[in-house]
Amino acid sequence: MGEHCRPITLQDHPCFNVGASASWGRVHLPVAPNCNIQCNFCNRMYDCVNENRPGVTGHVYTPAEAVDFLDTVMARRSDISVVGIAGPGDPLCEPENTLETFRLVHARYPELILCLSTNGLNLPGCVQELVTVGVSHVTVTVNAVDPDIAKKVYAFIHAEGQVYEGRRAGEILLRQQEEGIRLLKQAGLTVKINTVVVPGINMDHVVAIAEKAGAWGADIMNCMAMIPVHDTPFATIASPANEVLASVRKAAEVYVPQMWHCCRCRADAVGRLCEAAKQQSSCIS
Repeated sequence: MGEHCRPITLQDHPCFNVGASASWGRVHLPVAPNCNIQCNFCNRMYDCVNENRPGVTGHVYTPAEAVDFLDTVMARRSDISVVGIAGPGDPLCEPENTLETFRLVHARYPELILCLSTNGLNLPGCVQELVTVGVSHVTVTVNAVDPDIAKKVYAFIHAEGQVYEGRRAGEILLRQQEEGIRLLKQAGLTVKINTVVVPGINMDHVVAIAEKAGAWGADIMNCMAMIPVHDTPFATIASPANEVLASVRKAAEVYVPQMWHCCRCRADAVGRLCEAAKQQSSCIS
């Protein structure tokens, strides 16, 4: 198997630390096909190799298949520091596959950083298990901290066997996100807040999200430009221009450090940030 040039530390996460992004890469294992939230910008497609955005993968693995795939990657690369689970749905919607994958990976590669990305709806009840399986970095996507704005972002959420819409859905989601992040920080985990910036919907609200993220103790925030996707309610909304997104990040930076080097990774991404997504199938760089 590939040998690392030095021991991996928690600072070697390329998404949480820009200084590590030139030297270290990540592997996303797509083991979570389902989601408990419908965002108005999301249309998950599993089989389009030309899509380079979150929520997309060419294949959904079982935990055992995911570890076999990781073995192949690790045999050919010496620059992998992180194994993450980021979809293509929400990893905690049905957490069993996610937790089992992390258990298997941690047993096989205890030196690797384990990372999770979630919408936070089921986060509070999973924090202790995430700690137990060795997860150290968690990203929570927070697109609103005002339920009246949240109801514009989300079509519905599915919680405790019920479907919620409108303001009530936003209230439940925000409560769960806030409690989950509190528990993560209490457990000593590193937390990143992802915010999808949607012009005319939540773009003027991002600073309020950053202020709340800072109060929660988040370590870093990633303001991501929404990518218009066909067959979604936001399909006709254009992405914010680069200079607009930079202005949003500068304003948010007052409250929490910003991630400026995000490449909006697929759920099956492999390698250093911004490597071609199609390399996923061959694991070669």
